[in-house]
Amino acid sequence: MALPTPDTLHLSRPEYATVYEPAEDTYLLLDALEKDRAELQALQPQICVEIGSGSGCVSAFLGQVLAPIQSLIISTDINPAANQATQETTAAIPSMAFEQCRTRFVQALDNRLQGNIDVLIFNPPYVVTPSSEIDVTAEASAWAGGAYGREVLDQLLPQIHTLLSQNGRFYLVVIEENKPEEIIGILAQHSLVGCRVLQRRAGRENLSILRFIRK
Repeated sequence: MALPTPDTLHLSRPEYATVYEPAEDTYLLLDALEKDRAELQALQPQICVEIGSGSGCVSAFLGQVLAPIQSLIISTDINPAANQATQETTAAIPSMAFEQCRTRFVQALDNRLQGNIDVLIFNPPYVVTPSSEIDVTAEASAWAGGAYGREVLDQLLPQIHTLLSQNGRFYLVVIEENKPEEIIGILAQHSLVGCRVLQRRAGRENLSILRFIRK
């Protein structure tokens, strides 16, 4: 039986006007997590992290995927409204331990998380834009990716191998303009094997979910 999409109707309230609402990229990521449900449960993850949680839809869904395993799911975002939205969305999944942190990537949690993340998820700001648009507003922080839509993501890529646990895995949303094969090659230099697990066209965007695991 398919898992239900978490309720995000509260995003219609004015205080959440700057929060990225679930869209095709979100739903493709949910599909990838549900497709890997058996593998994720077999992993018995202790710590999971979603970077840039926005609405909290993905973090809440991951809680459903993993239930009844008692994992800690940490969600981060630099937008305070997104942090509040994530708290409200995940509150509806009572069987899982959720923690929310306002920070860029995992900067405020680096020491705690180094080598300890079993499941890492990032739906980055991937739209190709001028560099000047990155983080210019709270809304832009969710979509403006700079050159090739990669400027924000490229800041994180060198840290991935240091954050993942020995059996950890990393799920990443990309579009073709982000040069997915190049990303796979970059992380391969750090002994992370990547592949496309799902792909879907949404309007002009050719979306993919990349999954990385250690060799």
